[in-house]
Amino acid sequence: MSDDINIDIRVTPALHPRVVEEIEGWGDDTKTVLAETQTAFSTAYETLRKVHDTREVVNANPGWNDDQKLLQVDNFAKKHLAAVTKTFDTARANLTKGIDFLEGQLAEPVQVKAATAIAGQIRDFARNLPDGKRHEFLREAIRDDDHETVTALLGAPPYLSGLNREFQAVYLRLYHERNSPGVAKRLQVMRAAKELIESNAGKVFTEMEKAIGGKGAKANMVRKAQEAAEKALGGV
Repeated sequence: MSDDINIDIRVTPALHPRVVEEIEGWGDDTKTVLAETQTAFSTAYETLRKVHDTREVVNANPGWNDDQKLLQVDNFAKKHLAAVTKTFDTARANLTKGIDFLEGQLAEPVQVKAATAIAGQIRDFARNLPDGKRHEFLREAIRDDDHETVTALLGAPPYLSGLNREFQAVYLRLYHERNSPGVAKRLQVMRAAKELIESNAGKVFTEMEKAIGGKGAKANMVRKAQEAAEKALGGV
């Protein structure tokens, strides 16, 4: 998709759809789950280009004064801004749902296996090990595909095994990458896509302000003045 969109120096590269392809894990096997995110960035980028183009056309009209030109561009921008923000909001919401689903898909079998009696004994054993030995014990279990040991330590609250949440999350990611690589990779890129939207989508507002000429506040003043005048004339 992004190959069809040329770079426009008037618009920040942070909103170019190619930024999605820079996500670690982007590839033929993850394009589908990132397609909606890339479409959202493409929509934003193309809309901003259109606003810039519209401004150039409007400014070339000698029949309008500066206030009329500003209002025309601002009206055009406002009409399209809602569609852009909705596209980002929808993409983010769908990513959140997808992330929750995949996390549940990965977590359920681990949590089920962690509820057995032997799992409790494994946690007791690990908790009584020195910190270094405990980590070595868990890393070896992951490498050896010792699912009984790994799920016992990673499917229950970390303090039961002498771990903390940060280490448990790291080991859980390593375990899933080894045993469910496809799902783990999709989850990784979806999280990254959600973070990308959260960090970059807000730039649409400042870029839109720039596209209309950095005079959004003045455009609102002109609009209110025009509406007041039309209301007054309506009573004549």
